[in-house]
Amino acid sequence: MAGDTHKAVFKKLNPNGKIPFVTLNDGNTLAEADAILGFLAAGTPWLPTLGIKRAKTYEWLFFEQYSHEPFIAVARFIQYYQKMPAERMAEYKECHVHGAYALNVIEHNSAKHGFFGGYGPSIADIALFAYTHVADQVGFELRKYPAGLTT
Repeated sequence: MAGDTHKAVFKKLNPNGKIPFVTLNDGNTLAEADAILGFLAAGTPWLPTLGIKRAKTYEWLFFEQYSHEPFIAVARFIQYYQKMPAERMAEYKECHVHGAYALNVIEHNSAKHGFFGGYGPSIADIALFAYTHVADQVGFELRKYPAGLTT
């Protein structure tokens, strides 16, 4: 929030100026949460080998990035960090509509399969947990989604 990611020293490492971002022991750098999760999980049960299990994991990672995070995380940013500025109220309300839809999708899958993809825990479960478990901080009633919170 202090703007450190936009300073020259950080932007030299990550021109996109955003976090999460890691510098690996070998000097390589990696940005974007799901790319970092995939790298760290390679060769573990958290990232299934090729096939439908891996495809399902990616399916849920894409869902998290395009149908979940843009609404729940943005609503959280507007309320929790920006303290609800009037000029963002319409966007905040729209985030709640789409965020509730995403939580319903998560609930439906969790009630049916337990884990995302239905094959056991994966990095998709980690990615979806990140903002889901704090969604109540910005007015999402998580008790409406009991299966989604137990996976």
